[in-house]
Amino acid sequence: MSGAKWSDLRTRLISGVLMVLVGIAAVRLGGWWFGALAVIAGGVMIWELAAMMGADRAAVPLGLGAAASILAARVLPVEGAVVLLVLAPLAGSMLVARDRGIFTAYALAMLVAADGLIGFRLEYGGTWLFWLIFVVIASDVGGYFAGRLIGGPKFWPAVSPKKTWSGTVAGWVGAALVGLLFLSFTDAGPDLPWISAFVALAAQFGDIAESAIKRRAGVKDSSALIPGHGGLLDRFDGLLGAALMMLLVAQFVDVPLVRL
Repeated sequence: MSGAKWSDLRTRLISGVLMVLVGIAAVRLGGWWFGALAVIAGGVMIWELAAMMGADRAAVPLGLGAAASILAARVLPVEGAVVLLVLAPLAGSMLVARDRGIFTAYALAMLVAADGLIGFRLEYGGTWLFWLIFVVIASDVGGYFAGRLIGGPKFWPAVSPKKTWSGTVAGWVGAALVGLLFLSFTDAGPDLPWISAFVALAAQFGDIAESAIKRRAGVKDSSALIPGHGGLLDRFDGLLGAALMMLLVAQFVDVPLVRL
């Protein structure tokens, strides 16, 4: 397993395993442990996005403000406090140097996902968040190995030059297998495997969306925060897309309550 295309595998694996362990622990503990992770992650990703788009010194305050807005939307005893989530994206739209509309939309999607995941964990327990995490991991791992071992035509070369059709389809298959696994110990209906593949597709488009933003900004990674992965947004871009799709699906599909 040598060569340039495998050169980052060891670093990626170590960092990836550590992130998965932290995520699993936070989801399992729930409550403020998971809430704190979502608040911190949301703030860090807004900081990375603002820095990529030229907010310079305003990037850190925007990240802190975003984290504070997620926290406030959860703890303030005020109906409709979730409207606070728009404050950081709107403030950032006046401070970034380029693509203000893209910043506003993408930042708002991040904060909605962070807040939504906190609420989802409280309402449905941890099992379905584990499902979401493993769907994204299966999609990412399947795409990584199939793309390098099989290769072939590119999925969308103008936006994401490394993503292949073989890796994309392998990600769907891996996600469907995760769905089959969760069928064996939950009360989910038989639609779960194809829903899992659909969520994996959303994760892949989350990755593509961030790739497009980085190309417009002329950067390789959103930051250098995580060895082998770049920034937090580089690692969680797929989870962002998958989370938004899961929250949307949950509005139309009865989610079996499995407390964990």
